[in-house]
Amino acid sequence: MAAADRSLVQAVRTALRGSENPTRAPAMQAYMKSTLPFYGVPKPERDRLLRPVLAAHPPKDRATWEATVRRLYDEASHREERYAALDLLAVRAGRSWHDPELVPLLEHLVRAGAWWDLVDEIAGHHVAPVHRSYPRNLATVVRQWAVDDDIWVRRTAVLSQLGSKGDTDRGLLGDVIVPNAERPEFWLRKAIGWALRDLSAHDPVWVTSFVAAHPELSKLSRHEALRRLPDVRSAPDAGRGAPGDVSRGHG
Repeated sequence: MAAADRSLVQAVRTALRGSENPTRAPAMQAYMKSTLPFYGVPKPERDRLLRPVLAAHPPKDRATWEATVRRLYDEASHREERYAALDLLAVRAGRSWHDPELVPLLEHLVRAGAWWDLVDEIAGHHVAPVHRSYPRNLATVVRQWAVDDDIWVRRTAVLSQLGSKGDTDRGLLGDVIVPNAERPEFWLRKAIGWALRDLSAHDPVWVTSFVAAHPELSKLSRHEALRRLPDVRSAPDAGRGAPGDVSRGHG
């Protein structure tokens, strides 16, 4: 495995540490229910701090870029370092590397992150774009993820076409939802509703028909799927939303 860019890793940590806010940090950790502590640097400030750091350390090659993402993420002492790893994953210089070869790293980040703020970012901003560019390659992987033992991998499968609009592969979406439709986990039920709601703006007929054809869907999934469709009455006890769908700008 290639060596990580140690200078970039250190620069990221130094920038975050220099803006540490011990007063804000405990509340951020409590809200996220994170085992990792926070520096207390909110996203707008973090973006301002890290943008020049990342610009000053462009990835010299793919292997170094992936290794640096992994090191920042796996060796994070504070949660903002994991957010920084995902920022590095999204840099313009790395866009050409968003292809099927990136899937093992994305899966690793999902399994290691195992919480909504990280998983939803990876699913919506990395897995979904790779799927749109390489639908045949990703379809097999996503179907395997949909029946994985890890619920966060399953959630990633369900959310793997967010933002695909009219190009959403309806057959694949159904294939990843059905094995999870009766699962009890809130995070899967919410994800199913979110994925269907995302498509409902572009194909309300398909979404309505799919929900009607699958009575095994939970009330929460049905409610979330249909709540933007004005002619559909959702169940009154479908449940409330949760922070899982506002992760770093999502849903």
